[in-house]
Amino acid sequence: MVAIDLGAESCRVSFLQWRLGAPRIAIVHRFANAPWDRGPAGLRWNLDHICKELEAGLRACAERAPEGVASIGVTGWGVDYVRLNSSGEPTEPPFCYRDPRTTAAVEGVHSIVAADKLYARTGVQVQPINTIYQLYADKLSGSTDAPWVMLPEYILHWLGAPRVAEYTNATHTSLIDPDTRSWSDELFSAIGLDRSAAPELVASGTSLGPLRPDLRRLPAFDNTQLIAPACHDTASAIAGIPPAAGDWAYISSGTWSLVGMLVSEPHRTPEALDANFTNLGAAGGGILFHCGLAGMWLLRQCLDTWENDHKWNLDDLIAASRLLPDPDAVLDLGDPAFVSPGDMPARINAQRNRHGLAPLPSGASSAPLYANLLFHSLASRYRTLIGKIVELTGRQPQRICVVGGGSRNDYLNSLTRDRTGVSVVRCSVESSTLGNFAVQWARLKHESGPISARQIADQAYELALAGIDC
Repeated sequence: MVAIDLGAESCRVSFLQWRLGAPRIAIVHRFANAPWDRGPAGLRWNLDHICKELEAGLRACAERAPEGVASIGVTGWGVDYVRLNSSGEPTEPPFCYRDPRTTAAVEGVHSIVAADKLYARTGVQVQPINTIYQLYADKLSGSTDAPWVMLPEYILHWLGAPRVAEYTNATHTSLIDPDTRSWSDELFSAIGLDRSAAPELVASGTSLGPLRPDLRRLPAFDNTQLIAPACHDTASAIAGIPPAAGDWAYISSGTWSLVGMLVSEPHRTPEALDANFTNLGAAGGGILFHCGLAGMWLLRQCLDTWENDHKWNLDDLIAASRLLPDPDAVLDLGDPAFVSPGDMPARINAQRNRHGLAPLPSGASSAPLYANLLFHSLASRYRTLIGKIVELTGRQPQRICVVGGGSRNDYLNSLTRDRTGVSVVRCSVESSTLGNFAVQWARLKHESGPISARQIADQAYELALAGIDC
């Protein structure tokens, strides 16, 4: 099996192969990704580059699999989409969610459907990046109502699948009614969006047919199925956590940090809205109830600011941070100034200045100070959010499962344990890849009917039992 994982900073093509009856995973191809500043045309994704690199990775997988590839699945970040022309090709490079074009769109949407009413209908955290605001920004700019498809599902479409929206990823649009698990015709109509431009909804684990003809000419891909896993990377990451007894919370720790719990029903109360929690689809059913905040993005932007004046890597920064005292205060990670790319040290110091705190030295030699400040700020915010989860759900987690790049940050994990008083379990760095494979494997084992959360968990357990990590 092959798993494609799109990341806002790097993309991966991974390969799961059975050798002597045991599964093994290798990352066959990894390449950097970043928003593409096109000046007046806005902040975009270089889709041609992404597709070129993905095809190189797929061809490398074909060379490794003389026995044939059973399936391919794609996961990625949510909210961004691709507009298609009548030939099914992109009309232009897709916008990046960090583009500021949605500022007026948020006001426009909320003038029609107030934020609290929108949350009561969809349960989705109100963020300018949400697809509903991006689509409305298209409307305000006079863009055509060309058909659109979310970015991971576009990659499946590019590989030969029909244009679809996998349910976990579609919930990120803020256009899904969680009661009916379908597009909200009422919302489309209210804000004047073309409902016919939206893709058909499919469930996690849906088989979408074969690869396009030119790739099927490669012997390894002759009988390969395209499968929609949980196309949103967070849903796949949580699906990749091996099942455990008792209540547990999760932290998906990477560019963004997502702190939450898997629940059976959405929580769309005013209290959940005030706490800025979201309700998103989980693989095989259920709800991912979590709050998102800026994570390692802040540190990455600091390092980018000092690009030509530092030699720091994350391991060195973690080691240096351990030697420093606790910072004098923590950051408000909900500050909108932290969302867009740019001079992050200056933005951090601007916030400190507003709170009457002395600025941190701005040079690259002070990178450990910024890292230490971020780690303590994250742990402090995690404590608040875990407490809010207990308050809103009535459930006390016995452990916190950390997935993503942050699972390797033992210093941050120890701060999180100390702040929350809850045991922290390090899970896979590439948990979204494991969840991608778990859904594909469940589909291949159960050829018809919907895939259940239990069936996906069984396959995640098999992968964990084999000691697999990426």
